[in-house]
Amino acid sequence: RLGESGGGVVQPGAPLILSCRPAGFAFDYGVIGWFPQAPGNELEAVSCISNRRGKTYYVDSVKGRFTISRDRAANMVYLHMNNLKPEDTGVYYCAADFEARGLRCAPNDYDYWGQGTQVTVFS
Repeated sequence: RLGESGGGVVQPGAPLILSCRPAGFAFDYGVIGWFPQAPGNELEAVSCISNRRGKTYYVDSVKGRFTISRDRAANMVYLHMNNLKPEDTGVYYCAADFEARGLRCAPNDYDYWGQGTQVTVFS
C-alpha cells in the first residue's frame, strides 16, 4: 500500500512537504504521482516522477513552486510545496504504477493509491 503524510493547515505563502512511502513494494521502474482532489475539480496530477531516471512532470499551475523528488534508497517520494495558494487546497493522493517504463501522469495510468492527506491553505 501507499502511505502519505505531511498535510496540514497553512496560510498562503507557507510551505509544506508531503511524503509518500510505497510500503511493501520493491521496484526499479515505475512512476509515482501526486493527485490533489478538491470538490468539483477533476482529478489531475500536479506532479509525477519516474523512479528509474527521475524524469519529472509538473502542471503549469505549480511550476516554480512545487518540486517532486525520490529517495530510492529510502523508498520514499516527496512533494515540496512552496508559496502555497488557497487554490492548492485539497486531499493529496499519492499513486503509483510500478511497472511503467516511461513517465505517465494520467490518473488511469496508476494502479495503486494511498488514502490521501489533507492540505488546506487559507488566510
